[in-house]
Amino acid sequence: MSNTNTSQGRKVQPKSSAAEGLRELFVDELKDIVYAERALLKALPKMANNATESKLKMAIEDHIAVTEGQVQRLEQIFEILGESSRGKKCDAMEGLIKEGESILEETEPGPVRDAGIISASQKIEHYEIASYGTLSAFANTLGETEIVELLEATLAEEKEADSLLTESAYNSINWEAAEEDQQ
Repeated sequence: MSNTNTSQGRKVQPKSSAAEGLRELFVDELKDIVYAERALLKALPKMANNATESKLKMAIEDHIAVTEGQVQRLEQIFEILGESSRGKKCDAMEGLIKEGESILEETEPGPVRDAGIISASQKIEHYEIASYGTLSAFANTLGETEIVELLEATLAEEKEADSLLTESAYNSINWEAAEEDQQ
C-alpha cells in the first residue's frame, strides 16, 4: 500500500540552504536555541506576573537572570565560531510559549494556574535540556572543547531549573490545587 496521499513515509526534499555537514547543522541548531532563549525572555515576565505562589514567582524571576546569562553564553559561542548570533525562528519554543499562554487564559488565578505554569515551564525546560544536550554532543564531536564547557554550564542550569519546578509542584502547589477541587 502506498502513502501517496499523505506526508507519512515520504522523503523530504531539503531546502537549497540545507546543512551539508555537522558543523553547519550545529550552527543552525545554535541559531534555533538563541532565538528560543530570546523568545523565552519575553515570555517569562508574563508567567511570573501571573503566578500567585511567592516561591514560584521568585523562581521564575530568578530564571530570567539565568536566561540572560545563557543568551550571553550563546553569543560568546557564536563569537568563538566566527558566526552571526542572529537567531532562526524556533517553532518548538513558539508552540511551547503559546501553550503556556493558553494555560494562563484557561485557569483561574491561584494554585491551579500555578500548577499550569509549572507544567508549561517544565515542558520548556525539557525542550532546552534536550537541545543543550544535543548541542554539547555536537560540539564534543567537532572538537570544540571550550564550547562544550559553555554548553554544559547551560545544560546544568536547565536541569537545576527543572528540579526546582518539580520541587515546587510536589511540595505545595499541586496539593493546594487538588484541595481546590475538593472544596
